Amino acid sequence: MGWMIDSVGRLIARLQKQANRGEPLPQNDSTALRDTLRPGDVLLVEGKGRISSGIKYLTQSAWSHSALYVGPMAGSATDGEPHVLIEANIDEGVVSAPLSKYLHCQTRICRPVSLSGADCEKVCRYASERIGLGYDFKNVIDLMRHLFPWPMAQRCRRRTIALGSGDASRIICSSLIAQAFDAVRYPILPTITHIDSQTARREIAEPRHSSLYAPRDFDISPYFMVVKPTLARGFNYKDMHWTAQGRTPQHTLAPEMERRDRASGMRPNFLLDS
Repeated sequence: MGWMIDSVGRLIARLQKQANRGEPLPQNDSTALRDTLRPGDVLLVEGKGRISSGIKYLTQSAWSHSALYVGPMAGSATDGEPHVLIEANIDEGVVSAPLSKYLHCQTRICRPVSLSGADCEKVCRYASERIGLGYDFKNVIDLMRHLFPWPMAQRCRRRTIALGSGDASRIICSSLIAQAFDAVRYPILPTITHIDSQTARREIAEPRHSSLYAPRDFDISPYFMVVKPTLARGFNYKDMHWTAQGRTPQHTLAPEMERRDRASGMRPNFLLDS
């Protein structure tokens, strides 16, 4: 069974790579992305491959892949560009990568709020130490079955504790990042239980198993902030340069309304308060 799943995974990887091409981002956008990212940020990616489309459909999200930004890694570079991301890929397993790998994709930055410097270092180190692990194809297949919107899947979902092969040497992208944050007890989407006592009401958080996470969970988590590079660099709409077609139009009343108002002696509504 393991050999069969690996064979299917390799086929999926080839199909994914063939369809995952796109135009690079404009220079200003790529520079803004580089300048905005910080260690500990989760970079969500809108993949274009066939398996990516399936993940996006089942999760009802634009994001099919996730990577952890750790900053420049000593001794790891591609064509002179340092590797700054750690991710788990279908065709490579857990690897480091340069940011340019995703400059042709739509991306989103999810930043853990109030994560301490020491814990951020632990999160990045946890992910770095997993480089070389294999990809858990069974986890992807199980996750897609788990998310599939049909009655049998919904009944199984209530009983699910963990997905995947159970092999500690294999992992998927979102599970890798979930485990890294769980190592410092930083929440993503924990199960919250409310306990009432005579003195106060408490919330008890129970972490979900890392194999149950999908890329979109970092986007909807209440503990991660979405950071938009354009706004983070200081956006001023007054500085935008518009084409002639983009100039603010001079709004006038439709001819039939003007004739009606002249005949009735009425002033337009937007002038009544002036």
